[in-house]
Amino acid sequence: MKTETLEYILFIWITLALIVHITMFYVTAPFGRHTSDKWGLTLNNKVGWFIMELPSLLIMSYFLVFGTYSMDSYVWILFALWIFHYTNRTIIYPLRIKPTDKKMPVSIALSAIIFNIVNAGINGYFLAELAAPNNYNLEWLSSPHFTIGLLIFIAGMLINLKSDTLLIGLRKKGEKNYQIPKGFLFDYISSPNLFGEIIEWTGFAIMAWNLPALSFAIWTFANLVPRALNHHNWYKEKFPDYPKNRKAVFPFLF
Repeated sequence: MKTETLEYILFIWITLALIVHITMFYVTAPFGRHTSDKWGLTLNNKVGWFIMELPSLLIMSYFLVFGTYSMDSYVWILFALWIFHYTNRTIIYPLRIKPTDKKMPVSIALSAIIFNIVNAGINGYFLAELAAPNNYNLEWLSSPHFTIGLLIFIAGMLINLKSDTLLIGLRKKGEKNYQIPKGFLFDYISSPNLFGEIIEWTGFAIMAWNLPALSFAIWTFANLVPRALNHHNWYKEKFPDYPKNRKAVFPFLF
């Protein structure tokens, strides 16, 4: 595949992200607290998380091992950060969440699988096969956008992990009732876990400085901002005493 072909695919891919972004303000994805039995066949929540995130982990691992990038390239840093995130999301996170009777629609899992195959395929192929040999050399390691992007990525990852830990700890084993999360960034926004992931992949795009990584950051924003708003509205409807000054996903803004 030539670079020009990939750019054409990415134009379509980013356009689709914008369409999904608008659609998700009107259609709530039926998993997690928004679980619905109206979307057909379902599967266990833990299993759903595992199978829908697995393609990202496997595809990027494949390109890291079998890619034709230069051996003196530092592109492996980008692969390592990606694989670290998806090792947590694919294996560790499903093991950490409390066992419940919640189900995930198979249609949601399948749509996520398709997204992750395309997204990881585009990013992995570009980094392993199309990136110029001098794109990720020592000069890149000392560039401002690498340093800034890495710091933003780490900050987002830590926010995401800390927020997930607080959410998981809200309920003891066997409890099913939701509670109002408090502390950390939950004092300012309803979904700091989603905010952290947006920050994380924005940092990755700055660090990688390529169009495929930018497309992932756009998709992350397009998907998670409407979902965070759905969470925010759900909290306000379920809890009359929900903090009125708390925003949905961006502190003090939205």
